[in-house]
This record gives sequence, structure tokens and C-alpha cells, in this order.
Amino acid sequence: MNWLKRYAFNWLRLGDVALNVATGGDANEMLSSRAGKQMLKGKRWACVLCRILDRIPFFGPGHCLKSINPDDGANATIPD
Repeated sequence: MNWLKRYAFNWLRLGDVALNVATGGDANEMLSSRAGKQMLKGKRWACVLCRILDRIPFFGPGHCLKSINPDDGANATIPD
């Protein structure tokens, strides 16, 4: 990956984490991981978000489930 793509990718990751923190999540967890965990618990917001992400070609089907990192999320401000 060339430096410009890596730079853009890093900004996208920063935005993802910032959105997760802004909604009460852990700063070490990506929003997709958090949404995947909550989707498995049947949380409506997570099911809707994951359905939307599944339809975006960049992410693809099953993105939230593939993104789950069980080690992240313990330091959420607002536990799900």
C-alpha cells in the first residue's frame, strides 16, 4: 500500500474509533467490533448498522462479525 492510501486509511480508522468513543465505547475498539458483539446480543442499533455496512462493497457481507475482537471493549464509558 502506498503512503497516500495508508494515510487515508489511518484517518478512516481514527474516525471509526472517534465515533465509537463519542457513543460511549472503548477507545481501543473499532465500532464494527462493538456492533458485531451487540448484534449477537440482538441489539437493534447494532443489527441496523451491521446491515448497512454489509451492503457497502468496501466492507462486504459479514463485516461486523468478522471484526469482533473479544479482547477489546472492557473500558467503555457506557457499557452495552
